[in-house]
Amino acid sequence: MTRPTAVITGAGSGFGLETARLAAQRGMNLVLVDVQADALDRAVAEFTQVEVLARVVDVAKADQMEALAAAVQERFGAPHFVFNNAGVGSGGLIWENALSDWEWVLGVNLMGVVHGVRLFTPMMLAAAKADPAYHGHIVNTASMAGMLNPPNMGVYNVSKHAVVSLSETLYQDLTLVTDQVHASVLCPFFVPTGISQSHRNRPADLPMAKPTKSQLISQAQTDKAVSSGKLTAADVAALVFDAIDHRKFYIFSHP
Repeated sequence: MTRPTAVITGAGSGFGLETARLAAQRGMNLVLVDVQADALDRAVAEFTQVEVLARVVDVAKADQMEALAAAVQERFGAPHFVFNNAGVGSGGLIWENALSDWEWVLGVNLMGVVHGVRLFTPMMLAAAKADPAYHGHIVNTASMAGMLNPPNMGVYNVSKHAVVSLSETLYQDLTLVTDQVHASVLCPFFVPTGISQSHRNRPADLPMAKPTKSQLISQAQTDKAVSSGKLTAADVAALVFDAIDHRKFYIFSHP
């Protein structure tokens, strides 16, 4: 029997890394994707018992994601679990965000998920058609900010609402064509991960302007909220697999 394969973006830290650990425990092949090479290298070094394909990819870039999908197809065939999880944070009063803020956050948080969905869903549907025993699951990372609109983090809110909408539509569209491929949306509240420091990976062609007062306040609030979260990234990863096992659509970390 062939091992199932998990494709995980943002796999170098946070939810991505913890989910990879659980996938490895389940004996899955791992496709680990991150934009930060050193974090990815550290992650890969952990997984000696399963096959690993690791790629440094900016999920916002269509050509890089297309090359990733082709590499996955060639190495493992269609994946069984796709975790469109890479994400970045941004804050401040919504009119103070520079165009580069919008392009960066929507590029990673929304278009990264779009690319994952448009490239891997057809592969999974083809696998389902060819094999009645195949089952696949796509999980997209949104946020509680995809359900609510807290102040001073508007660009992030917009990106995550879009991911919830995309995921709800994906779920319904899949039910029209198959019962072998399912979808979920992850909506965590504040959990200690690396997202509050995501500006470390901001691309040079989308530079950050000098932060405004509201953006400095937002950064401080986010740092505090994220670091004081009682739930861990490992707890959230366990919720992801619980949702896959029980075919739950909404994955909430907090009531």
